Amino acid sequence: IGYAISYMNVYAVGTVFVQITLGMNAFITAQGFTRVSMTSVLIGAVANIALDPLFIYAFDMGATGAALATVIAQAISCIYALSFICGKKAVLRLQIRHIRIAPKVVLPCIALGSATFIMQASESVITVSFNSSLLHYGSDIAVGAMTILYSVMQFALLPVQGIAQGAQPILSYNYGAKHADRVKRTFILLCSICLGYTLAMWGSVMLFPAAFAGIFTDKPELILFTASVMPIYFGGIFLFGIQMACQMTFVSLGNAGSSVMVAVVRKFLLLLPLIYVLPAIMSDPLKAVYTAEPIADILAVLFTCVLFFFRFRRAMQGIEKNEFS
Repeated sequence: IGYAISYMNVYAVGTVFVQITLGMNAFITAQGFTRVSMTSVLIGAVANIALDPLFIYAFDMGATGAALATVIAQAISCIYALSFICGKKAVLRLQIRHIRIAPKVVLPCIALGSATFIMQASESVITVSFNSSLLHYGSDIAVGAMTILYSVMQFALLPVQGIAQGAQPILSYNYGAKHADRVKRTFILLCSICLGYTLAMWGSVMLFPAAFAGIFTDKPELILFTASVMPIYFGGIFLFGIQMACQMTFVSLGNAGSSVMVAVVRKFLLLLPLIYVLPAIMSDPLKAVYTAEPIADILAVLFTCVLFFFRFRRAMQGIEKNEFS
């Protein structure tokens, strides 16, 4: 707790930098400057890696130094992104006189972003639920294993999220231009890549669970326990590429309601209840907590596929009618 407080007291100040960078990168990418937006993130990451040893060890600042290094790195990224989007190279420059809060612009943006917000915010609720249940049925080892599992999960989900976000402007543009065939082909390509990656990640985790656990700890007991529950926790991750592709396509087609729905179903209607229900009906309550994740993943993908089939077909039929009328 002491380390966490020392870190958060400094890191919270730098949140504004990361928000501006992420927000401006979306506009930079939308203008076709994908390398610039990638560079802004890369600059921050490299700066963070370089500054961490300096502040933690050379200046002997510990967790506070780690947070300060992160904030400075985020500020560097922010300055780079702002300097580009306010400069002459940008197609649409950011100018203070054009920044007006217009409800007809802001409210649809909030609606489309609500699905991503719910997914991110719900992670905190799920983490608390997982940790409290694991402490109840297990020990600190079980909670430590959950931390490692969550970190490994980022290897599986973050690249897929990046691919899906990269496809979003292409899907949105062609949908707006009423090119139904291009929308379909883009979705098929997106789904294939996302599914292929999650399948590869699932196979790697199933074959080498101890190797993944060893990345984050050198404690034999923790590695052994994590390796035993990792195949359970990741049992349904092979299908999650479909979930991510469908959810991002909903957003791309302006169907924020469906995107929010699939996010809510997976986290709140499936995963959250299963965390508490499965330990009561399975012989091993501790492993039952980890089992909640794959069951929720598989059921959520099935629900998403059914919903997507009808909503996507209706959207494409609407385009095709306008195209040939």
